[in-house]
Amino acid sequence: MAPFHSDRPALVARLRAAGCVYAEDEAELLIAAAGSAEALTDLVDRRVAGLPLEHLLGWAEFCGLRVAVDPGVFVPRGRTALLVSAAAAVAGPAPAVLELCCGSGAAALVLHGRLAPRWLAAADIDPAAVACARRNLDPLGVAVYQGDLFAPVPSEWRGRLDLVVANAPYVPSGALALMPAEARLHEAPVALDGGADGLAVLGRVAAGAAEWLAPGGHLAVEVSAAQAEALCAVLTGAGLVPTVVHDDDLDATAVTARRLA
Repeated sequence: MAPFHSDRPALVARLRAAGCVYAEDEAELLIAAAGSAEALTDLVDRRVAGLPLEHLLGWAEFCGLRVAVDPGVFVPRGRTALLVSAAAAVAGPAPAVLELCCGSGAAALVLHGRLAPRWLAAADIDPAAVACARRNLDPLGVAVYQGDLFAPVPSEWRGRLDLVVANAPYVPSGALALMPAEARLHEAPVALDGGADGLAVLGRVAAGAAEWLAPGGHLAVEVSAAQAEALCAVLTGAGLVPTVVHDDDLDATAVTARRLA
């Protein structure tokens, strides 16, 4: 129970008028996060102004876990649960795992619990994302590297990784303006912009994975359903054997790709 009086119906009505689809749930979360009426007013004002709920709360729920999310950092989406499940399904026992474009480190956080990996690390080029991921992953002893894709990863793991997971940016540059304002204005562009066709970063991930995966290892990435065929061609060209996984309920598409022996 909140330690201060709050007019829940009025709060819900204000959030709904601002376009918050789950206004009742958001109201309860904001009330729980506020320590005073003044703090609640500030949170609601910023939410109505368009700030992501997760940035205001400081966390997002992902695959049943509470993941810390700092302002400006990519908010883990519910649909990415498919990527995590697809990755876990091909990982094998006690795998060596790397999450690229890790953002908050949400996928690595979930995979740590599901896979019991012998080695697990994450990397991102954005300093804010790296700092956030370290808050989530340092307690687990998971290293988080800052740099471009595989560049900051210890070279000793080249050709030895069993699983590379990447929720890399795949929105075509020309479509960024069509994204919801919450993402477009409050998440780092480097986490969203996939280049002219949306596959610029994923193509580089594929090329790197062909070198960093052990024979028989897998790459797992997220992409839109419309891009899956083109991405499969890129993966095949990199010497990987792709498989597309789709979940209608999540409206999500993932692709796993195996490096041949």
